[in-house]
Amino acid sequence: MKRNNNSSFSALLIMLALATLVVFVSDVSTQAQKTRAAINNAAATTQQPLYTDYKGVRLGMTAGEARTRLGKAAFSDKDLDYYVISETETVQIGIDAQGKVKAISIDYLNGTGAPDPKVVVGAEPATTPDGSLYKMVRYESQGFWVSYSRTAGPVIIVTVTIQKM
Repeated sequence: MKRNNNSSFSALLIMLALATLVVFVSDVSTQAQKTRAAINNAAATTQQPLYTDYKGVRLGMTAGEARTRLGKAAFSDKDLDYYVISETETVQIGIDAQGKVKAISIDYLNGTGAPDPKVVVGAEPATTPDGSLYKMVRYESQGFWVSYSRTAGPVIIVTVTIQKM
């Protein structure tokens, strides 16, 4: 009879261990599903770009559409249009082999007229020891990046760039 009780007790312990294991595996599986769901939700709510165009010129539009919006370029060829907007603002429009805008780079002399970095890249860029600033934000799912940079003196230039990857 004792042997039967020991066997029953051992069987009970094994069943309890298996039940505990099933509960543990189920809990780990549930946690993994929650983690995957959180990652998928984060991907679904990917940060939307703050800065996507310059005076209506966007990546992917034709060079002709960009020229209509910006007027006559100071310099123009098949790969690049260069505009002098004012004494303190210039813009370069890079054009790909299909005649579409692939890059927009705006320079602001002394920072005059430059947008706030938070409007461009969502946060204040880190300042380097020499006083210059730089921050880039990549929008992988949309195929482009945006950057904000400011040189250190004596002549300060703020450059905002939007470019296809």
